Amino acid sequence: MTHHDHSSAEPETAANRRQPFLKTTAGLALCVFLAVAGVFLVFEHRVHLLGAWPLLFLLVCGGMHFFMHRGHGGHGGHGGGSDER
Repeated sequence: MTHHDHSSAEPETAANRRQPFLKTTAGLALCVFLAVAGVFLVFEHRVHLLGAWPLLFLLVCGGMHFFMHRGHGGHGGHGGGSDER
C-alpha cells in the first residue's frame, strides 16, 4: 500500500492560519452579549440568589473539601508519626 499525503504543498503562513473565535468580531460580540445578559440576570433575580446564599455557601464548602483532598492523597498514611519504627 502506498501512503498518500493530503496536506497542501504550501507552508502554513499567518494569512492561512485561523484566528481563535474570541479574537474575531463575532466572538467579541458574543462575549459582550453574555456579559450584559449576565448583569441583567443578576439584577432581576438577586432576591432569589440572596435567598439561596446559605445553601450555595454550604455546597461550595463541601465541594472544596471534596475536591481539594485529591492533591495530597486523602486522610490516611501521612507518615512521620512516632508510632512507626
